[in-house]
Amino acid sequence: MDSDDPSPRKKAPEIHLGEDISALSAHELEARIARLDAEIARCRSEIAARHATRSAAESFFKR
Repeated sequence: MDSDDPSPRKKAPEIHLGEDISALSAHELEARIARLDAEIARCRSEIAARHATRSAAESFFKR
């Protein structure tokens, strides 16, 4: 832990798909959507990397 930081960082609460969100405020829901959007972007980036790796391997092994 960094000695310059007096308080530990709070970890964002985990998102569980299908959980009850009726008690969340509009601000909390917007934050939840932002986190989900970021996770979707991260997944799309990994998919693109997998496709690029596969394409490179296919072009390498083509005769």
